[in-house]
Amino acid sequence: MNETLSPDRIPRRGNAFSRWLGYLLLRLIRWRIVGQLPNVPKAVVIGAPHSSNYDGVVAAATVLALQVRIGLMAKDSLFRWPVASLLRWLGGIPIDRLSPRGVVEQSLDRFREREQLFLGIAPEGTRTAATEWKTGFWHIARQAGVPIVVVVLDYGRRELRFADVVTPSADLEADMQRILACFRGAVPRRPERMSAPLKALQEQSPP
Repeated sequence: MNETLSPDRIPRRGNAFSRWLGYLLLRLIRWRIVGQLPNVPKAVVIGAPHSSNYDGVVAAATVLALQVRIGLMAKDSLFRWPVASLLRWLGGIPIDRLSPRGVVEQSLDRFREREQLFLGIAPEGTRTAATEWKTGFWHIARQAGVPIVVVVLDYGRRELRFADVVTPSADLEADMQRILACFRGAVPRRPERMSAPLKALQEQSPP
């Protein structure tokens, strides 16, 4: 992997020690990073397949190694003293799920407010055999005018891959087909929990 993988325009956080720690953790768990982040200040970052809490260990090690700041949506009730400052430092973005503006609109607000933001979203929405993918990430990216960075967690190859950067078009279905194709052959930690769209993809004949 290229040691200069983190470009200069992306949201950054960390130092030489956190970078060293991230690479150390990746070596200890015998994972590697493949591909490259886009050199952009704003993006929606999606990751799959998501079947285990261990996915978070791999993601955390990667974030440390690349010194990138990833924002994650969380319900606003969690952002209270004494943990509010810590949650924000970790990248937490408070979302009021009871607001009439909805999650998509509130996410768009965050993109408007910030000069840099990588918003991380798990499109499967659960670790347990989701029947479908949530498409809110696509609507957020299209309305915010930012690309979608597709991240694949492949336990078969022990790789975290930056597989594609998709600029949302006017065709949701076509964009979803392109995104899902990135996960062909990817093995989750818990295969029995694979989401239905990825399971259907694996059952198809290779292109």
